[in-house]
Amino acid sequence: MSAKLSVSIIGYNEERFLEKCLQSVKWADEIIYVDCGSSDGSIAAAERHNAKVFRRQNDFNINVNKQFGIDQCSGDWILYLDPDETVWPHLKEEICAVINSQTPFSAFYIPRKNFYFGEWLKHGGKYPDAQLRLFRRGKGKFPCVNIHEKLEIEGESGRLKNDMRHDVIENTDWMLDKIKSYSLRKSRQSLRLNRPPRGFLLKGLRRFFSNYFLKAGFLDGKTGFIVASLDFFNEMVFWLKYRELKNNDGKN
Repeated sequence: MSAKLSVSIIGYNEERFLEKCLQSVKWADEIIYVDCGSSDGSIAAAERHNAKVFRRQNDFNINVNKQFGIDQCSGDWILYLDPDETVWPHLKEEICAVINSQTPFSAFYIPRKNFYFGEWLKHGGKYPDAQLRLFRRGKGKFPCVNIHEKLEIEGESGRLKNDMRHDVIENTDWMLDKIKSYSLRKSRQSLRLNRPPRGFLLKGLRRFFSNYFLKAGFLDGKTGFIVASLDFFNEMVFWLKYRELKNNDGKN
């Protein structure tokens, strides 16, 4: 008997990416989609692709809803995807082969090609960007403590050879929305845990130097420079947003 695969996805106003994501996994036995309060056509897109749709509040710690989606899966194996990720045919074939094999692994890392403004960045620490996404049901979970945590796996993990696609930033509007969302979530978490950002300037410069020079981001041309600069800019915006939230909280 063939192993069953469930795909779990959560999303918030990502209809334009969700369509491609869902299309790329239409071969799965089950698709679980958790909508986090979208106002666009995300739910309709999920329903068109016969996904099981759940509605949840848009929690600042997105891993809470990721874990909720995982808990709804009934397959032998679970593939977690973000809406801006797609599974290419060669990866599909590899996934189907490995879950129907006698593999000793509980989970697998999948290499990811990151696209910025339509360009795949091969350097600057952006590839292979292995992500722990495929795992046996009951063997993987999110602790749901902070926004940067990764899946915790019971057992050993292997690595797949074929890539998935990740459209990190499609255009400038999308870039600004991501920076805003990231800084807000990270600032709220820092306030909740009483962990103010320290040394943000040095940290940002260190990340730029590492990604652009040490990890050869300069080989990706102008886009490589822009993306390495964004790593620094994100730290600055995070510090500003944290200060803003803290000051506003003190006035209440």
